[in-house]
Amino acid sequence: MNSTARVCGEVSKSPPTSPPPPLTASTSVTETVDGFHEFKISGYSLTKGVGVGKYVASDTFSVGGHSWAVYFYPDGKSPEDNSSYVSLFIALASEGADVRALFELTLVDQSGNGKHKVHSHFGRALESGPYTLKCRGSMWGYKRFFRRTGLETSDYLKDDSLLVRCRVGVVKSCTEGPRECNIPVPVSDLGQQLGKLLQSGKGCDVTFDVDGETFAAHKLVLATRSPVFRAQLFGPLGDRNTDRIEIEDVEAPIFKVLLHFIYWDELPDMQELIGTDSKSASTLVAQHLLAAADRYALERLKAICESKLCEGITINTVATTLALAEQHHCFQLKSVCLKFVAMPENLKAVMQTDGFDYLKRSCPFLLTELLKYLARLREHSGTAIGHPKDILADGCDANGRRVKQRLH
Repeated sequence: MNSTARVCGEVSKSPPTSPPPPLTASTSVTETVDGFHEFKISGYSLTKGVGVGKYVASDTFSVGGHSWAVYFYPDGKSPEDNSSYVSLFIALASEGADVRALFELTLVDQSGNGKHKVHSHFGRALESGPYTLKCRGSMWGYKRFFRRTGLETSDYLKDDSLLVRCRVGVVKSCTEGPRECNIPVPVSDLGQQLGKLLQSGKGCDVTFDVDGETFAAHKLVLATRSPVFRAQLFGPLGDRNTDRIEIEDVEAPIFKVLLHFIYWDELPDMQELIGTDSKSASTLVAQHLLAAADRYALERLKAICESKLCEGITINTVATTLALAEQHHCFQLKSVCLKFVAMPENLKAVMQTDGFDYLKRSCPFLLTELLKYLARLREHSGTAIGHPKDILADGCDANGRRVKQRLH
């Protein structure tokens, strides 16, 4: 009997393969952050003869996180050119190292024909890439930008003025990767919460008497926001048991705004506060508020007031604002005021205002600064600015009194 033998064997299997690791990716993005500036050079003929290497400069402007300025050399930058050319440069005006940028300088054809003189690196393939400025004061431009004889008979010069437009493209690089999540984060509402705390009156532990009105507040909030309040309420010379404080030299509406800012970290609706949209009324409030902000060392509020006063400078307000800037060490605001007063078209009108009389009484030494400023301006421009010594009219004294208009 035949039998069939069957051999059974197990089939071997390969071990399961692991899934491939996830692919990650990132992208390096390099681009230019562009900015533009227009620089008008009025009185070109008066700048001639200033000397080789001497320049007139534009205001600084910001591009790509750096400050820049345009420098125009009426007699040229290099002695070897013997004042035959004007020079034009863009300079890095802020601290920085190895700032890479592209530049464009345009001398505008003021005849309307559009035949501008343009030197540009935008849209061109540069052999060594963008230019690198090593440090503050580094420049890019042309020593022989334009021959003077040709410039003075060209359409670029109109009414003794030149117009230069510049473009700066600062090279920025960043690496972008995938985001693991995209959960929106709400903006901070701490100021609103503190403001509502003030409105509710809950937990108030100090009351201020101001010009016949009372204001309740919280010592800890005041001490956190103002080093002056901190010293008054919790300092070694302060009375920690004080629950009522009288405030002098600050009017009630101003103190109310001050408290609002301390809690909300922003100003209230000023039009609603003063009941009008008058620019002069807003300026008066900002002047009083600046003095209060300085008294309580609220630096951000002080800067906000400086900015508003700078925007609101007029013939009738500049003198009192200048005195205020001097008294409260607002150096940028002071500089803006001096420039405004020194303009020939403004000087005489400002001197006839009540504010100028106040300036002479409260800060007589500022008149000396103004005279020096006028002298430098006249020397630089070569134009007559009248007789600045007339500023020292009678009425000057050195008593340093402060006289402020009241809000009501």
